Amino acid sequence: MRNLIEYIARSLVDHPDDVQVNEVEGEQTTVLELKVAQDDLGKVIGKQGRTARALRTILSAASTRSKKRTVLEILE
Repeated sequence: MRNLIEYIARSLVDHPDDVQVNEVEGEQTTVLELKVAQDDLGKVIGKQGRTARALRTILSAASTRSKKRTVLEILE
């Protein structure tokens, strides 16, 4: 899951080297923390949060195979 989000985020932003994805695992839920450059924050969130919602939808669809809930948090 981490690699998927990292790949998509690097494709969206102007500064792909600044993309960081940290994975925090719990018993039932995994939290992915996405951090990008301040300039690229708007590109990852998108208009009215549409891009962020799409990322979360893709992540939830991909995580159903592992039968573990995965949550995406976009950090500033």
